Amino acid sequence: MGRETRESGGIALGGVETHAGLLIQPASEDLLYKVMAIEDLLRSIDLGYLHFNRVDLYTDFPVADPHDGEQLHADRDGNSEARFEKAPGFSAADYYDRSRARTYACCFSLENADYLWTTYGNKSALGKVCVVFAFGKLRETLNHNFSSGGPSVLVDGVALEQLLTLNYGVVRYVPWRTDRANADVLPNPIVYSHLKDERFSREREFRVTLSAPGVFAGFQLPSGEMIEFPRSLQVPFDFKAGLAAGTISHLLMEPDRDPSFLGEALRARGLGSPSVQNQSKGAV
Repeated sequence: MGRETRESGGIALGGVETHAGLLIQPASEDLLYKVMAIEDLLRSIDLGYLHFNRVDLYTDFPVADPHDGEQLHADRDGNSEARFEKAPGFSAADYYDRSRARTYACCFSLENADYLWTTYGNKSALGKVCVVFAFGKLRETLNHNFSSGGPSVLVDGVALEQLLTLNYGVVRYVPWRTDRANADVLPNPIVYSHLKDERFSREREFRVTLSAPGVFAGFQLPSGEMIEFPRSLQVPFDFKAGLAAGTISHLLMEPDRDPSFLGEALRARGLGSPSVQNQSKGAV
């Protein structure tokens, strides 16, 4: 269920679901829930993207996991002792740290829980909205975009040729300080990208990840310029097409907010008449 990485101008380009066998995916018919500020949703629609954060820099809300994507605490000593034969000064721990700084995630939840509404989308003047995605259709859309051969990532609005590998996985929650992932073999870095401390288990998180390998010291463009990995990426996503195709199932608003406002804002953007519901009320 994947494809080999490609080469372009000396740059190793990313693949699609090359690590699917190491991760847990939901059923295709399962729904994914993403709560955000309405302002952020409208900006994403206007500019046409899904937002991805670099996992080692998740600090955008008070309960963010400072160890997101990091090798497990109990693994670090063993990883530090494992050295590369051709680079004895470079350890597996270095490799995992470098990989973490080249990994991005767009996060969803597997359930529409109160925890999402109290944790995300705060400090919004317009209120919060939960965008409900159909996993199978979202996966199909992103896989198609990343397999088409064109630029799949935007950095500050500039399209870049794709060098990141796309994967999907349910986050597993473990005792982060004591659990081991390297007891038998050194794990692929994608495994660490989908492990979090058990104190975050209320998130019931599913994530789409984009990652580049940490073996290389850097990535060089044909121009000679070295690629820097920014704090965030924007992956092109057509919300109008997503609503029409059912990739976005519907939208939810807080019970005390008038959903007609958001419906009108979406219609003004040419998104037809999407289903906007309150948590405890019917569609409008």
